[in-house]
Amino acid sequence: MPNPYRRTFLRGAGVALALPLLESSLPAAKQDKPRCRRLVAINIGLGLHLPNIVPQQSGRNYDLPTYLKLLGDFREQFTVISGVSHPEVGGGHSSYKSFLTCQPHPNSAGFRNTISLDQFAAAKFGSETRFASLALSSSGPGLAWSRSGVEIPTLTRPSFVFQKLFLAGNPAERAQQTQRLQEGQSVLDVVMEKTKRLESKLSGRDRDKLDQYFEAVREAERRLAKAEAWEQKPKPAVDVKPPQDERDSKKIVECMRLMYDVMHLALESDSTRFATYNIAGMNAVPVIPGVDSDYHNLSHHGKDPAKIAQLTLVESALMQEFGRFLQKLSETTTPEGTLLDSTMVLFGSNLGNASSHDTKNMPIVLAGGGFQHGQHLAFDPKNNYPLPNLFVSMLQQLGMETDTFGTGTGTMAGLTSQT
Repeated sequence: MPNPYRRTFLRGAGVALALPLLESSLPAAKQDKPRCRRLVAINIGLGLHLPNIVPQQSGRNYDLPTYLKLLGDFREQFTVISGVSHPEVGGGHSSYKSFLTCQPHPNSAGFRNTISLDQFAAAKFGSETRFASLALSSSGPGLAWSRSGVEIPTLTRPSFVFQKLFLAGNPAERAQQTQRLQEGQSVLDVVMEKTKRLESKLSGRDRDKLDQYFEAVREAERRLAKAEAWEQKPKPAVDVKPPQDERDSKKIVECMRLMYDVMHLALESDSTRFATYNIAGMNAVPVIPGVDSDYHNLSHHGKDPAKIAQLTLVESALMQEFGRFLQKLSETTTPEGTLLDSTMVLFGSNLGNASSHDTKNMPIVLAGGGFQHGQHLAFDPKNNYPLPNLFVSMLQQLGMETDTFGTGTGTMAGLTSQT
């Protein structure tokens, strides 16, 4: 009996392109299923110069500052938020660890992180796609953390992300991968059995450590089981050439564009619905016209007009690539509208004033995802509003019944859903 929910393919010249599920191809009974929601979080690790991104006026009729002019076409599809921060999260650059977890004191000696926003959502909805989530970065660490506070390893090469998403390998390679997954599960079974024997001999503190370890093993088991199940299903086909990585990391525009493109493909093909991207910056001169100073040094501008002028060039390039990503999402249609309509895109920085490593007044832009946008939510720059409340709003928009996340105890004031 034919499957009425089978994906539609266009075939020609030896190429198969998997189309998204089309509303007209679904039986009437299935057209009222819950809306598909997605979440992307992007962090600029070296901050964003606040006068260039925070409007002078609050509300809807604000003048677009320098960076938001670059997103002007999407004015009614994003909300800019100022005067917000994570309570008790300091630590300068190390505050990236808490960008999506809200966990206080990330620079303390005994710091133990907790689950990040994307992983919290992926734990509930991630089984609906091949990859529960994607953790990406320009280099080094990322933004995603497991329930037990373990950092999710990041992918830094767009070509490898594309390979994971779309390249299946030959039958022998697939069989080998399945065997590796099964062997990985059997090893975890042995480890769990042996460590359980230790419980009766351990102190209370050691038991806590062992509980953390058990939770990490269980998470690995769940990931392995899901990976094995999906290994038996064909990957989606896309009519796109695999990207070739930019070898010069100082060409940050080209590197970002490649990563944004594979992120878009991941969402478009419904390979995942949750992605994080940490743009860490660099201790080098980026290849951008008019820039001849080290990017990290520019972020510590000390209000030097010459440094701020070059920093503006760098950050404008970052904003332009972000705008290009929004453009691609807005041009991709789904049965429910555009991909941007169903994708919450959080863009900002863990630093409010990178020049002084200040974590207050974090610059935040929230685009898409079915909220009523087109406004500047301006909170008190001296007594910041808790940013974790935004995360509660985002989780509720995904369809989760929760009034808390991290240190958030309610939804964000002034932010409402369209539906």
